[in-house]
This record gives sequence, structure tokens and C-alpha cells, in this order.
Amino acid sequence: MSLLLSIVMPAYNEQEVIETVVKQWTDLLTRQFPAENTRLIVVNDGSRDKTGIILDQIKDRYPKLMVVHQPNGGHGNAVVNGYRQAVALDSDYIFQTDSDDQFIADDFEKLWSKRDDSPFILGYREERYDAPARLIITRILRLSIAFIYGTYIMDSNIPFRLIRGTFLRKLLAQLPNPTPFAPNIFLAVMAKKAGFDTFDIPITHKERLTGTVSILKWKLLKVCIQSFKELAQFRFELSDKVKALKKPEPVAA
Repeated sequence: MSLLLSIVMPAYNEQEVIETVVKQWTDLLTRQFPAENTRLIVVNDGSRDKTGIILDQIKDRYPKLMVVHQPNGGHGNAVVNGYRQAVALDSDYIFQTDSDDQFIADDFEKLWSKRDDSPFILGYREERYDAPARLIITRILRLSIAFIYGTYIMDSNIPFRLIRGTFLRKLLAQLPNPTPFAPNIFLAVMAKKAGFDTFDIPITHKERLTGTVSILKWKLLKVCIQSFKELAQFRFELSDKVKALKKPEPVAA
């Protein structure tokens, strides 16, 4: 049976907050879609704390929860794994968010209300509560995308996005191999260059109070350089890849 909606959520060392976040999002699914078949897919990315144990302990209490365990491969790898799981379940729509309790589940409705207008809808952190180094790198990447691709996306890597399932299947088929460090950026660029309106809807971002930041500060510059190189290389492949994306997507029933 196909799913109306799957929520994809990577998790790494979030033992203090993981059950709270699972409850928030499964409550939203139950409240907003009481008669629909929906899932919350949490991908445990090789957590070193008790995140995986907690997820296994609570999954019987949350029937909509699907737990996927994988060796640590990084946030982007976990996101793509979750996307592939959602596509394999024949989900009409896939929403992606993070497990660090920095977003508000009620903001989901802002994107959901636009689902008939575009197959790829992004939020953007109107006020972002992250370390200064991360904010600087976000600005650099935003300018890099504008320079390399001639397109402007407010928050191309945001983990708060709604994608039509049939469109995500096409996007994943065009994603560079091996998976880039920040695949969400590539998906956003492909959708935008294919001519779709991403909307860039302002959403609330909260200060992180628990958990583990998966990238250490000293690695951020290296990550920025790596992402820039990947984006620059992908420029030469982009025109061929977006051709498969330009056919208008049917609106899911």
C-alpha cells in the first residue's frame, strides 16, 4: 500500500531529545492525517550514544515510526538513505527534517499547503540559531551557488523540505555518485534549474540545546572547500541531468 506522506529524519547522538522529537512528528501525522497511511522514517546514523537503543525501545509505542540503522556515513548519507526508503515505500510526498529539535512541527503546514504548486518546496531559516562559523559557510555556499549556477536559493541545504515522491525518484537518479557531502544542496539546485519554484518559505529555527553537532568546527572550512569543488564539478553535468526533470509532474491524488 502506498503512503500519502513519509517524513525522513536522520539521527546522530540525539539520546536526550530523540523520543521528544519522534513524539512531536508522529503526533503531527496522527493529528493532521488521521485516516491516511503515513510514516516517520528515522535513520540512525551509527550513533555512539543510546539513540539507536531508544529508537528500538519506543518503536512499538509509535506505530508510525520506522527505524533504520546504518553505519556512520554522515548526515548527507543518512538523508539519502532515508529518501530511498521513502521512495521504496511508494510515498506520494516526502518531507525531510532533522532530529535535533531545532524546528517546529507546526511549520510543516506552511509547506504542505503549497504541495499542489510545486514538486519541490523549501523552508528557510528566517533567523538561524547556529554557530557563527556555520552561518558564514551558509552565506559562502549561497553565493557560490549564485556564482556557479546563476540561481539564488535562500537556504539550499535546509533540512525542512517537502518533495513529491515521483519527483524525488527522478532527482535521486540524477544525484552524483558517490553521494556528495551535502546532497540536499544538489537536489535543490537541480529542482531550481529545472524551472520549479521552491518558494523558500520562512520557518522557525530554535537554538540547539542537546545532542552532538556532527561536524567539528575545525572541519567546517574543509567541508566548505569540498562542497565548493563538488558544486563546481557538477556544473558540467547539470544541463543533461535537468532534462529528465523538466516534464511537469502530475499532482498526487
